Amino acid sequence: MIYCKYSLKKFNTFNININAIKIVKIKDLEKLCNLWKKYKKQNFPCLILGDGSNILFLKNFYGLVIINRIKGIYISESKKYWNLHVNSGEKWHDLVKFTIKHKIYGLENLALIPGRVGSAPIQNIGAYGSSIQNFCEYVDIINPINKKIKRINKKKCNFKYRDSIFKYNYKNYVIISIGLSLSKKWIPNLKYNDLKKLKYNITPQKIFNYICNIRKKKIPYPKIYGNAGSFFKNPIISPILGTKLLKIFSDMPFSLEKKKFKLSAGWLIDKCKFKGYISSNGAMVYSKQSLILLNRFNNSSGIDILELAIKIYYKVGKKFGVWLEPEVKIIDSHGEVNPYIFFKKNNI
Repeated sequence: MIYCKYSLKKFNTFNININAIKIVKIKDLEKLCNLWKKYKKQNFPCLILGDGSNILFLKNFYGLVIINRIKGIYISESKKYWNLHVNSGEKWHDLVKFTIKHKIYGLENLALIPGRVGSAPIQNIGAYGSSIQNFCEYVDIINPINKKIKRINKKKCNFKYRDSIFKYNYKNYVIISIGLSLSKKWIPNLKYNDLKKLKYNITPQKIFNYICNIRKKKIPYPKIYGNAGSFFKNPIISPILGTKLLKIFSDMPFSLEKKKFKLSAGWLIDKCKFKGYISSNGAMVYSKQSLILLNRFNNSSGIDILELAIKIYYKVGKKFGVWLEPEVKIIDSHGEVNPYIFFKKNNI
């Protein structure tokens, strides 16, 4: 019998009430490596969490969960750039506030994105016309068993839309820090439609405040309604399928990226009449933004949320021929699993 007696409910923003064998907050890299090595020797899985803002737990976790709180922000400069070396346990939004306070600009479009710095390059976090790949110079990772550190430069990170090499490789490594380069010559990034309303006396602080206000209105506070922000990615489809859909749905919003159509997953879900939908177990599609799935009363299970996501996946796929890709990581009793085990087989 494996006893999982430590609750992870406050360590995941879906507020899923599951347990782990052991949960430890870590502020020191040496301690992280020693704990990892100890549990791996006993054949227990190890999981690193920041704020648990992009995961869905399905079952009790039969291993060690390390809560990363290794902090530190270090600044250097060249003639044209500010260079930041940031440890992975820093809260991302706090880093954005820190840069603005120190008159280092460029990250303001990425304000109020949840999670810690260590998870930022994995997902290539992005919002409002910007993403971390615009600023990331390198990612430092460590093998906790032999304590060897590798630096992965930006070209080898293979950053793409909500994607990077860290999703597929370096599974036995832990991200310990990142390097960011921010130009001293600040140019406001107003490419995103919502930001075009800002016309006069534009400053980084104004953009920061504006985006914080938008995000607070769009995304419910997780402690009230458990959620992980957008559950699905915005799909990128072929020009042939995009053109075909546009003929049928003339109001379909899209943008072109290297001749491919990037669609709004929220719009596709809306068209399938899921906005505000509530399942019998309390899992809900948020009424203000259909990309967000809610643990409405904070007593749904991970399976409940996943069942709703699968229902959306098949309805959208059958209506549009577009198969949504989950943005949220699915975690079972031994670690991360390929979501398509569930989505393609539809057999929970």
